[in-house]
Amino acid sequence: MGIQPEGVLRVEGEAQGKTGVLENAWLKVEEGRIVDFGTSVLTGEASVSPVIDACGGMVMPGFCDSHTHVVYAGSRDGEFLDKINGLSYEEIAARGGGILNSADLLHRTSEEELLEQSLSRVEEMMAKGTVAMEIKSGYGLNRADELKMLRVIRRLGEKVPATIKSTFLGAHAVGRGFTHEAYVQEVIDMIPEAAEYADFVDVFCDEGFFTVEDTDRILEAAKHLLTPKIHANELAVSGGVQVGVKHQALSVDHLERTTPAEIEALKGTWTMPTMLPGSSFFLGLPYGRAKEFIQNGLGVALASDYNPGSSPSGDMRFVMAQGCIKMQLTPVEAFNAVTINSAYAMGVSPEYGSITRGKKAALILTRPGWDLTKLAYQYQTPFIRQVIL
Repeated sequence: MGIQPEGVLRVEGEAQGKTGVLENAWLKVEEGRIVDFGTSVLTGEASVSPVIDACGGMVMPGFCDSHTHVVYAGSRDGEFLDKINGLSYEEIAARGGGILNSADLLHRTSEEELLEQSLSRVEEMMAKGTVAMEIKSGYGLNRADELKMLRVIRRLGEKVPATIKSTFLGAHAVGRGFTHEAYVQEVIDMIPEAAEYADFVDVFCDEGFFTVEDTDRILEAAKHLLTPKIHANELAVSGGVQVGVKHQALSVDHLERTTPAEIEALKGTWTMPTMLPGSSFFLGLPYGRAKEFIQNGLGVALASDYNPGSSPSGDMRFVMAQGCIKMQLTPVEAFNAVTINSAYAMGVSPEYGSITRGKKAALILTRPGWDLTKLAYQYQTPFIRQVIL
């Protein structure tokens, strides 16, 4: 399941609803890469040892999660009670909670303890089938703590077999003790040091956080150092999609609130619209209009947004299920959104996201009797026999 021809790095429009499937098949791995697959019997020199018998299970590419915040300290379960008692995300932030709360906790946490806490989350994600993930900074909000986060992200990548990409999200909120303007300049000044650790730069371009003009300045300063990925249109139609496209962002993420103008802005670009249904579920926000994007010829990625305040889960199988249940995607469309398109949204689809000769053998072997429809339908039933990574 999930076969794509060599050279296909993302799927868009009608192609998002298609994927290659072989029944009663074999797949051959050498030195960690897929070298061949087919349906004829392997014999003689072509045979392999050792053999893993799938026993009627499905072999599929592992999940790729292109938007997470899993490097954080402690918990924000107190804010969970605030939400139950009727406070909105914006009201919690205005009271000093939200991102600033996480920044205070992180400041008080040593780098070693932060690494230990974060590693447990990464291992949890891997056990649920995620083989490649992006992790953002953004709970530091000052130079020392942002760099501490980026060092932890790098160290995580050295400790696990999953591929980890790193994003500098200094512009997640205005750090304590700064005016808005002074903090935008501080983020710009951090970029050269951040670029020693990070692959991407991100800005929370949304109502109450950073403006289009702020975002434009930060991305211009990062040009030639870091590839943009943008938080956009979670809380309002912010203009974040358009400024992301202007700067050739690899992805624009969230998109809970969009209009036809965002669809038009994305057509013909290399930017991947990425939707985060876990945030919609946890915060009670609208779900992204993924079906409309696909009907207009675009591809869509789905990611977990795993973070302590608005999506405390990295279960990409649940993300896929929400794509079907809440966003009316077919199981194949949702599957492509959490594999090849999410791999594309963090620049790893040449290596991950599909069954393709030459790609890394980063695979899920399911228990017997599963298919993509059942995967989304019975979204809490254990299905993984083995993660091959």
